[in-house]
Amino acid sequence: MKRTQGGMTLIGFIIVLAVVGVFIYMGMKLIPMYSEYYAVKRALSEMSTDAAVENADPQKIRDLFFRRLYVSYAENVTKDDFKIARKDAGWEITVDYEVRKPLIGNLDVVGHFVAQQKLNRGAGG
Repeated sequence: MKRTQGGMTLIGFIIVLAVVGVFIYMGMKLIPMYSEYYAVKRALSEMSTDAAVENADPQKIRDLFFRRLYVSYAENVTKDDFKIARKDAGWEITVDYEVRKPLIGNLDVVGHFVAQQKLNRGAGG
């Protein structure tokens, strides 16, 4: 009785390796974009519980937000992406920005991120 070997050929292995490599490369481009987005969300969330923000004016709130982003190494959010508007008894902050990273050749990965947070004003404001 003749036994045949089963398994992957060298060409099959190279193809699988190439596909896995492309996915790893894409992950290397996407993960920093999403980690920056979560840093923005974390900064907004921390501001909603910060006592220094309760009676602050919009310019002070903007400065506090960008200080928090500076610590997180978030570099794609600009001052134009930050909007603050009066909402009920407080403020509503909207951070709407886009990140574009080159992928392969002339193909780019584009991420559009929007984060919102409501800030309540203190009794003195």
